Amino acid sequence: MLQKRVLFISILIFMMMAGLLGRLMQIQLFQAENFSAYHVNLIKESVKQRTHELVLDDGRGQFLDREGKPISYEEKSVLVLFPFIKKMDWNSSQIAKTLNMSHRELKSQVEAAKEPVVARGKEEPLLLSEQQADEINQLQIPGVFAVKKKIFPEHPPAAQFLGIYGENEEIFKKQYPDKDWRNKSVGLTGLEKSFDEFLQAEKETKFVYHVDGIGNPLFGIDVKYAGQANPFFPLQVKTTIDQTLQKEIESLLDEHHIQNGGAILLDVKTNDILAVASKPSINSKDPYFDEGSKNMMFKQLIPGSVFKTVIATAAIEEGAVKEKEEFRCDLDIRGNPAERNLGRLDFEGSFAQSCNRTFAELAGRLMEEDPTILENYARKLGLLEAVSWQGDVFQLSEFRQFEHDIGRVFADNESRKDQNFIAQTGIGQQEVRLSPLSVANMMAVIARGGEKRSVRAVSEIQYGDGTIMASFDEQKSDGEQISPYAAIKMQQLLRKVVTEPEGTGSLLKDLPYEVAGKTGTAETSVIHEEEQLHHKWFAGYFPFDEPQYVLVTVNVNVPGDQGGVNPLFADIVQMIYEKNKLDALHNNSSR
Repeated sequence: MLQKRVLFISILIFMMMAGLLGRLMQIQLFQAENFSAYHVNLIKESVKQRTHELVLDDGRGQFLDREGKPISYEEKSVLVLFPFIKKMDWNSSQIAKTLNMSHRELKSQVEAAKEPVVARGKEEPLLLSEQQADEINQLQIPGVFAVKKKIFPEHPPAAQFLGIYGENEEIFKKQYPDKDWRNKSVGLTGLEKSFDEFLQAEKETKFVYHVDGIGNPLFGIDVKYAGQANPFFPLQVKTTIDQTLQKEIESLLDEHHIQNGGAILLDVKTNDILAVASKPSINSKDPYFDEGSKNMMFKQLIPGSVFKTVIATAAIEEGAVKEKEEFRCDLDIRGNPAERNLGRLDFEGSFAQSCNRTFAELAGRLMEEDPTILENYARKLGLLEAVSWQGDVFQLSEFRQFEHDIGRVFADNESRKDQNFIAQTGIGQQEVRLSPLSVANMMAVIARGGEKRSVRAVSEIQYGDGTIMASFDEQKSDGEQISPYAAIKMQQLLRKVVTEPEGTGSLLKDLPYEVAGKTGTAETSVIHEEEQLHHKWFAGYFPFDEPQYVLVTVNVNVPGDQGGVNPLFADIVQMIYEKNKLDALHNNSSR
């Protein structure tokens, strides 16, 4: 009996040892480079455990402006210090002198380091001039390097438009089920999300050295530089953003104390986005802390009187206004005495002075003939559809450059039957929701004489060496359009908003570029400190005779007597005029 127990235990121990040996062979021999369902390379992972490294570039593709200059980063020279130099003479006094910094401060940074660090100064990190970088590298000190590193500013231009990327296992696995997700970033918002497949990192650029168990160099002081060997990567996405205009507009938003809202600027001819600025700004330390990660220019807002542009277009096309007809602008939309008693006005005067009664009445007339007519004209003006450039790019079918909220006029069919709802809709209230992007697209349609085009955010995807991988040509939009006649009439109406003494845009009449556009003040259901809050708009284009730019400015959730955006619109127009004037002088002097 005892012998059987000893035999059983011996066999059990043998089987356990065989199992452990088999597992060890699986790990070290058979699957060392492709272990588990995640295909982990165990050899590389073991090396990582005894490797210190400093990543200079994560290898992810980045964004360029329309001139091909980096917009999401700056490439600057920095000083990299490895901790093993604390045990050797590394000419620290000479380096400190070159950097114009305290020798003690420089040495203290090395003494405190357990891993490779980028030297700090008053700035984070310490940025070197080309001369300083050359002088340091000429010393050829092991463990001390002046190198180029991508520096990402705390508040980059067009931050919400470019978007956010970061590590997210769930999203990465969903998009790339066959790839290892660990230590990999994925686009979460904006262009980072849309173009993520092109921006995915191929290989990091980094300094590497090996250490033993207590952190001493394992193979001496040999530091290796591991970089991107393929000259075609990482890819670069060339946007349509004019970086100078972008920065200036963001600065003007701050000057005008816009806390919630922004501005968007389009090129009339191409329908390219030249600038798009949104407030509140992104919190760089915690992007999702507040609403700062959202691009307000792509979100649904209440348009107010800006929507009267749609009613006016439909009335012109459908002949809904009688010749010499006048409207009771001394009354509100319900027939009660109006807060703004404008007296009797004709159609043109009603548009210029933004008479609510006229457009509530016209909305009712139009819908008597066709319950869907307001949506039809909103669609013709590019308000109720995806306006982004869309098409096939390599294996991506119907690729869309960016996402935005689609507009709406009525939330459901029942709303179309309510006369009060129709009247409110006619003045851009009730259930009407439009994004500033869509409104800018509408103004561009009118400025071009009725032609609809897709809005373009990116013109090219470039290889790392600057050659073109893919181009996004200008693109006309499908679907019905307004007639050239209606477009011309609307151009005249939009100009009268500015030129008429009582026009709601008369503040803009003396600008160096002649402006055409429409104001909007939309009531919200939000009450703050016993005051109803409003959305303030000005949407227009300029110069009037030869349109080049469409500009929409918005201030969201402000008291009724505050926060108007006409002054902001005026300052942006003035800034563009002065920039173009300087550019013209510079071009003439360089010929």
